[in-house]
Amino acid sequence: MTTRPVRHSRLRSIRARITVLVALITVVLLVPAALVGGLVARTAISQGVWQHSRRQAELTAAVARSGRLTATITPSTPGVDLVQVVAPGRRVIAASSQARGPALVAAWPTAEDPAQDVQVCRPGRPCLLVSALRVSPASGSPVVYAGRAAPSAVSSAKLDGLFAVEAVLLVALATWAAWTISGRTLRPVEAIRSELAHITASDLATRVPQPRGEDEIARLAGTINQTLERLERSRDAEQQVRAGLQRMLDQQRRFTSDASHELRTPLAGLRAQLEEAELHPDETDLPHVLQHALRDVDRLQAIITDLLLLAQVGAVRPGDLCVLDLSRLVTTETTRRAGDRHPVHLDVQPGVCVEVVPRQIARLLGNLLDNAQRHASRRVGVRLRAGGGRAELTVTDDGPGIPEADREVVFQRFTRLDTARGRDQGGTGLGLAIARDIARAHHGTLDIADASGRGACFVLDLPLADDHDGERAPTPVESTGETW
Repeated sequence: MTTRPVRHSRLRSIRARITVLVALITVVLLVPAALVGGLVARTAISQGVWQHSRRQAELTAAVARSGRLTATITPSTPGVDLVQVVAPGRRVIAASSQARGPALVAAWPTAEDPAQDVQVCRPGRPCLLVSALRVSPASGSPVVYAGRAAPSAVSSAKLDGLFAVEAVLLVALATWAAWTISGRTLRPVEAIRSELAHITASDLATRVPQPRGEDEIARLAGTINQTLERLERSRDAEQQVRAGLQRMLDQQRRFTSDASHELRTPLAGLRAQLEEAELHPDETDLPHVLQHALRDVDRLQAIITDLLLLAQVGAVRPGDLCVLDLSRLVTTETTRRAGDRHPVHLDVQPGVCVEVVPRQIARLLGNLLDNAQRHASRRVGVRLRAGGGRAELTVTDDGPGIPEADREVVFQRFTRLDTARGRDQGGTGLGLAIARDIARAHHGTLDIADASGRGACFVLDLPLADDHDGERAPTPVESTGETW
């Protein structure tokens, strides 16, 4: 069994590492600085004491050279209370009241080096800072000793302790400041981390808190929020794509089911008639059977043709488009339908041109006219106008009309509102669906509007063709009797 070393989580945090680093740097800088500062302070204090001592020694030496020296010396320099004049042989010939006794120090300046600064420390006694000055260069010249007891800061460890305490306080202050400042600086990072930890793929609308300013953390929060916004948009787009694919799949399934049902019905009728003729050949009216069989075959052919058209209508290529005189197409297609049950009233504005696939627009118009003829009572109307960059084609009838609730339903595939009619009268159920798909493939719309009177009103809206010159004339319309 192996054991893993325990790692403290604090040491792994940026805040802890910054604090430890600052503390180490402070110690590295302040400890030598404290030592040097203590040494410099002691030196400065000592130099100040010796400077006063030398001044007193010079004054006493001047008095000795003038012959006015007395046995008792009264120091005139503040702080310097130890003054002696020592003759050769270490004999004290004059002294201040605080310096009675033997010579203060053993140092004896020579003629070449007439002044010396000496520090003397004796056990159990304070150290002395003494300045020794030779009165004259003569060989028998006495020496003046002037000095004082060393200040406590110089003669003890108090000064070192003072600097040590100061260094410790500065290290502690720097450590506390680093811990506090880094904590405040990194607090937004922790808030960002905490908020990100609660964000899931289903809840991308949440945003991390963004601190004020333009520093790195504020820019980081802004970048994270922008990334979350992009992810949210991507997720929404993906959901929309999935929903669209699901709708397309559902529509395809319904379409397949409806198409199978529509094809199976005439096939079943055709099979039943043929089987009956086979079982009872003598009792079968062959022309009657053939007539019904051909009618079922025609219906199958119509359904298959419409299904193929539905598959092709959405694939309009730019090369298939041409400028078409829609006014002439409407007039031609309406005129050639001489066998329709009801007359068609035309109200066509001339010279309306659109950029379309002519055969598809002809099929669209034919489907609308077939639907109008199927439901009209006495008449059908066709009206064409242009304005505002759009062409508007309206096909109306005076039939029973379409309830407002069913105005979108009729454009669904295999939809028949008139269930009382037979399938032959009701068509394949694909005509209006094909018409709307053609309109949308040409960047247009096909809707049902409110009729001015009785009946239904289908409105086709298409964009007009761009202005064309003489090199691109409208495509002539030929009436071949075939709309696709």
